[in-house]
Amino acid sequence: MSVRPPQSFTPSRQGESALGMLEYELMSERADSLGRAGLKVEALIGRLRNASEAERDALVYDAADAVQALFIQREVCGLRNGRDIVARYGIPGEVIARLGVRRPTSQDFNR
Repeated sequence: MSVRPPQSFTPSRQGESALGMLEYELMSERADSLGRAGLKVEALIGRLRNASEAERDALVYDAADAVQALFIQREVCGLRNGRDIVARYGIPGEVIARLGVRRPTSQDFNR
C-alpha cells in the first residue's frame, strides 16, 4: 500500500509560472521601449539631416537627448556597447559630442 501526502503539502507550481509570466512581460516592455527609443533617434537624425541652420542647434540637442535615452535603455536590457548604434543610425559626431550636455537657457547668460 502506498501513501500519498495531502495536496496541501505538495509544492505548488503556480508561483513559478506567475514569476515566469512576469519576467516575460518585463522583457516584452523593455524590448518595446528599446524599439520606441530607436524610432525616436531615427526620426530626429533624419530631421537633423534636412534641417536649416536656424533649427539645427535645437535639433542637435534633441537628438543628443534621444541618443542618450537609447543608450540608457540598451544598458537596462544588458547591451553595453553603443558603437553598433552609432553606425546603424549614422549618428553625427556633433550629436555624440553633446551627449549629457545640458541645453543652455537664458538664465545662464544673465549671471
